[in-house]
Amino acid sequence: MRIFDPHIHMTSRTTDDYRAMHAAGVRALVEPAFWLGQPRTSPSSFTDYFDALLGWEPYRAAQFGISHHCTIGLNPKEANDPRCTPVLDLLPRYLAKDGVVAVGEIGYDTVTDAEEHAFAVQLALAVEFALPALVHTPHRDKAGGTSRSLAVIRESGIDPGFVVLDHLNEVTVREVHDSGCWMGFSIYPDTKMTPDRMVAILKEHGTERILVNSAADWGHSDPLLTRATGEAMLAAGFDEDDVDRVLWRNPLAFYAQSGRLGLDGAANLEVGDVQAAGLYAGNSIARGGN
Repeated sequence: MRIFDPHIHMTSRTTDDYRAMHAAGVRALVEPAFWLGQPRTSPSSFTDYFDALLGWEPYRAAQFGISHHCTIGLNPKEANDPRCTPVLDLLPRYLAKDGVVAVGEIGYDTVTDAEEHAFAVQLALAVEFALPALVHTPHRDKAGGTSRSLAVIRESGIDPGFVVLDHLNEVTVREVHDSGCWMGFSIYPDTKMTPDRMVAILKEHGTERILVNSAADWGHSDPLLTRATGEAMLAAGFDEDDVDRVLWRNPLAFYAQSGRLGLDGAANLEVGDVQAAGLYAGNSIARGGN
């Protein structure tokens, strides 16, 4: 089983997670820029974070045979903080970089005017840079927030095939399906979706334009739930080709629209080979530049 996790926050995870993910079949991932849990107080803290997503984290992932790409954006929660909104002016500098395969996470947290402004600005940047957009649907009033998100997406003029609305559920999937946008589902231990619920959605709506992710971060989450979903699909009667479409070919097709998706090199290496080459002065992970 080969797995491409299209939404996971590896900045929050350990090297043990990378090792376990590789053993489970993960060979590629996309890490969206998001809220780190502690409020940031200036645009400079975002630049350090974005630089790490483009530099250190792909290097760290490569030590474990996983190809790492990222999305860059001002997340909806911090779009409400006037100390952070100047980040919108910095985004073009990052959206031009090769490792960036989409604009995101963007969208709504509590559906404020400030969030809507940042959302519209970043959709316009996605059009300007010919990049896909990763849209976060709110955890409160998800149905209303999803409907409003689709309205803003239509107003932006972006091709719906370049947009994925993430964190969907049984209530919101039909409207997004009918919009022509991609449908993203986060599989979580306690909230969002479970593997069995995901299988039920796949039975009803099919496997086209569907992305399944772990969205694993600093909270209670599990980076191996993509694998668990694939196993649940097989147990429910889906075949290996269906699983490969959902867990590999669909995310590959969506992010390949950026023209920047490269899965050579790290994704073809075994962990033991990479780690042996990566040792430096007794450290298990080589430091950048050594």
